[in-house]
Amino acid sequence: MAEILAIKPAAVEGPVVAQLDKGVLRLTLANPPANALSLAVMAALTAELERAMADKAVRVIVLSAAGKVFCAGHDLKEMTARRTDADHGKAFFAETFAACATLMQAIVRHPVPVIAEVDGLATAAGLQLVASCDLAIASHEATFCTPGVNIGLFCSTPMVALSRNVSRKHAMEMLLTGETIDAATAKEFGLVNRVVPREYLNQIVTKYAQTIASKSSLVVKTGKEAFYAQAEMGLADAYAYTGRIMVENMLARDAEEGIGAFIGKRKPEWKDE
Repeated sequence: MAEILAIKPAAVEGPVVAQLDKGVLRLTLANPPANALSLAVMAALTAELERAMADKAVRVIVLSAAGKVFCAGHDLKEMTARRTDADHGKAFFAETFAACATLMQAIVRHPVPVIAEVDGLATAAGLQLVASCDLAIASHEATFCTPGVNIGLFCSTPMVALSRNVSRKHAMEMLLTGETIDAATAKEFGLVNRVVPREYLNQIVTKYAQTIASKSSLVVKTGKEAFYAQAEMGLADAYAYTGRIMVENMLARDAEEGIGAFIGKRKPEWKDE
């Protein structure tokens, strides 16, 4: 990796700020002080993800946050206020968790890779957000937890993403104790890919994103979709499915170009087809 220079992220205003540069779309949560996932924030983030699906200029998405907290999870004040509804908030709670499920699946099913840039606390649905991303890079100061058990609300929906990223024992440890883990432990558990100094976090994530953005978008899209599809299959079905995907990939123009460039010892020229 090239020389890293310390830089500071630009100041932003909420609830979600979108900035596109050289194929990398940065979506910044800016809902201070906790960047909580209110219905409005989840709707805004989901809308940005949907817009990015139709924009061929977007090749990678980086999900970051402004302030000292990456994301404190659902807006508990917003949810608690609805207990005065006639149904004691049941319909609103169902709407909130459905919106969250839609958002998390939008990240997993998105045709381009999504990288979480984590600095500060990621808790409950905020941790779910990190776990739903394809890659996660954290600063040394980042912390993570699923503390629902401490307040009488087990983190059942965050558990879905968490248990698909870390071992069952590690997931249950976090879910049952509600204790906070540091970035190094999160890396050990498999929740994040790398832990880096805070002053270099933004630039290191950008370099990762730009590296991925330089690949054939068709091939990356094919690979991401296949990765999550085969993960839900049995072994034989997974091999049969990915074998078909490899055949289709081999017939793509970019595979022909890439293999030809490798054999000819030259740089490939992607057409994303």
